[in-house]
Amino acid sequence: MEYVTGKRQVVFNFSENFCKTENEVLNSACFKDVWGRFIKRVYESENQAFLPVLTVFPKSKVVNQTIDLFKLLMSFTVDEIESMSPFYAKALSMKEVLYDLVQSFYDYWRRLERYAVVMTRATKDGVESSSFVEAQSEFNNVVLSTYRTICEKLYGKSFPIYRQLPAGVNAALLLSRNEWMDKSSPYYFLAKSDAIERIVIRPPFISYSAKNKRTGTYPEVKVNPIERIKDTYNAKDFYCYAAMVGSSLAYVYFHRDFLAHGITIGNLFEFVPLSECKGKKPDLLYIYGADYEVEDKTKDGSEFYYDKENDIYVGLAPHSDEVDYFGYMKKMLLTLYNTKMIDKGFLPIHGACVHITMKNGTTKNVVIMGDSGAGKSESLEALAEMAGDNISSQLTVFDDMGTFKVENGKVMAYGTEIGAFVRTDDMAAGYAYREMDRAIFMNPDKTNSRLVVPVATYPQIMKGYEVDMYLYANNYDPECESEVEFYDNADEAKKIFIRGARRAKGTTQETGMTESFFANPFGPVQREAQTRVIIDDTFKALFKAGVKVGNLHTRLAVPGMEHEGPALAAKKLFELLEK
Repeated sequence: MEYVTGKRQVVFNFSENFCKTENEVLNSACFKDVWGRFIKRVYESENQAFLPVLTVFPKSKVVNQTIDLFKLLMSFTVDEIESMSPFYAKALSMKEVLYDLVQSFYDYWRRLERYAVVMTRATKDGVESSSFVEAQSEFNNVVLSTYRTICEKLYGKSFPIYRQLPAGVNAALLLSRNEWMDKSSPYYFLAKSDAIERIVIRPPFISYSAKNKRTGTYPEVKVNPIERIKDTYNAKDFYCYAAMVGSSLAYVYFHRDFLAHGITIGNLFEFVPLSECKGKKPDLLYIYGADYEVEDKTKDGSEFYYDKENDIYVGLAPHSDEVDYFGYMKKMLLTLYNTKMIDKGFLPIHGACVHITMKNGTTKNVVIMGDSGAGKSESLEALAEMAGDNISSQLTVFDDMGTFKVENGKVMAYGTEIGAFVRTDDMAAGYAYREMDRAIFMNPDKTNSRLVVPVATYPQIMKGYEVDMYLYANNYDPECESEVEFYDNADEAKKIFIRGARRAKGTTQETGMTESFFANPFGPVQREAQTRVIIDDTFKALFKAGVKVGNLHTRLAVPGMEHEGPALAAKKLFELLEK
């Protein structure tokens, strides 16, 4: 198909058809479709500003006849068109209204999520994969040119200022195939879904979702959930993104309706080119947006399973507004990976880790643990802001999830993600603007707005860093003797870390004081007995190695302390690091 439309998106298949001229844009089926949807909205809203010019034309013909008018404006003057038809003459007598209508449609178009896909095999009317990157700029220019030509004819003169806005597509995918399974495999039904070979993003990339927070955890089931979807899975509706989640190869098959989330993965997990993974079996497999009945209506229907025979950790989420939020994409992958790490005897850490190089050349590796909204990232961002030139560099090893491994008596920290999923409400003023050129923004006008931004390279997060300081982020105590307090023994410390207490900040459905086993609902909760054994061994190793283990009072959830709390915590932390 040349294009597909959704509730808030348009997906162009540049391999089937590519508009190279303004007339090709206006003659395209996609333009007619989107223009028709816009006109329908105008009629439904009874917009009195625009209805006078639209009612000039018969309602059954208004879409086609207004498009014909636009085509004429590409070649003729307004005076010449007025002489062609009384309908056109009457419509053009309201040039200002028609101009505002076109401007409103342009805004409507730009608010849609606009994507392009290009197959490595292309037809004669499409784009060859070799010109994949150039096609995005070419399409952007032809859309801009179409808009400007029509508006300038109605405006009566050239615009004095031109704004080079991204008017074409927000992102484009180069697609191929990766049949990593044989025909006898239970996963063969995935074989005909296209795999992503390359992505081009035109920033700023802003997306909106039906939800702006995540609910609950993911239960582990005893039967492979793919049995529920094999017969209903439509391969053409899904794209596959290959990623390194920590040390594991993951294939994420996501529905086209969740393209924004699928593209956002690229800022969070290391992308694996097809040349490096073609034919390889994944360690983790996630099918996001599958068509199946959710039996328990009080839950979102997401679940996971360990396929022992094929050694694949499998996650499944339904095609539903209930999971239309990037947190569902991210957290399932982390659950699958963490479960695999626990099965291997390693400890997943829900927290943030930084490798700090002081001005005198010494290095420190600090890990701050806590559940969502505890103030991990905010405190480390405040540390970077406050320390300034006193710190030579601060590398984020992980921003949300990592792994501890005891190696030769030392506790080593490894990252899982190359990016950060940041809650902008709690960050310093201007943070989002500094990251504008590479961040992906989500629901920027809502509570719990987020951005996803790369913070490290894959080799950096997988290097392994010996832990010097391990702190629990306490966001709820309004008073404390010191922002940083250390424990004398492992048993005392374990109680606090295992309890996983925090005051919810609206990042999930929870409110008030909550507790979660080891502050990590993504693996440890589902594997509690196994995790407790690993916690015991890890904390023994921490104290034996002389690692400072304690409490960091971020006070992020204390009213009025949302910014001052992390700043004070960062100040005390820096004082300790200097010593």
